[in-house]
Amino acid sequence: MQGKTVAESAIHDQTSVVFPNDLNAYGTLFGGRVLDLCDRVAGVVAKRHSGKVCVTLGIDSVRFLAPARHGDILVMKASLNRVWKTSMEIGLKVFKEDFKTQERTHILSAYFTFVALDDHLKPVEIPPVIPMTLDEKRRFKEAEERRLTRLQNR
Repeated sequence: MQGKTVAESAIHDQTSVVFPNDLNAYGTLFGGRVLDLCDRVAGVVAKRHSGKVCVTLGIDSVRFLAPARHGDILVMKASLNRVWKTSMEIGLKVFKEDFKTQERTHILSAYFTFVALDDHLKPVEIPPVIPMTLDEKRRFKEAEERRLTRLQNR
């Protein structure tokens, strides 16, 4: 099976605006709402890379770093870190952007694990990922360390 580069499926600037119905009682973005958006973006990366229907197996190392408020623009970046036989890890970062100043603040980081499925909804082999840059190679290595931790904590 021929591999694909990280860049072939990466998402660099998926945007969404925070609306009033996205807010909690404190006027900040619901954590569940931003995780829903992240899951959708990570799912697109998984589908692009595998060419298959993909489902979320897990989310880990979620870090909420700063709140977002009404009117903020959310900017999501996601890319494939590593592929194993039928699963893959996607790293995702979310920034809030002030629409007046264009200043960006990192508000969330997380890792999503997806499984690719065949037409009978059974796990199917995924093309390998080819890390090209030093950063991609670092994330590739770190993904294996996270996977081992996940397997130990089952």
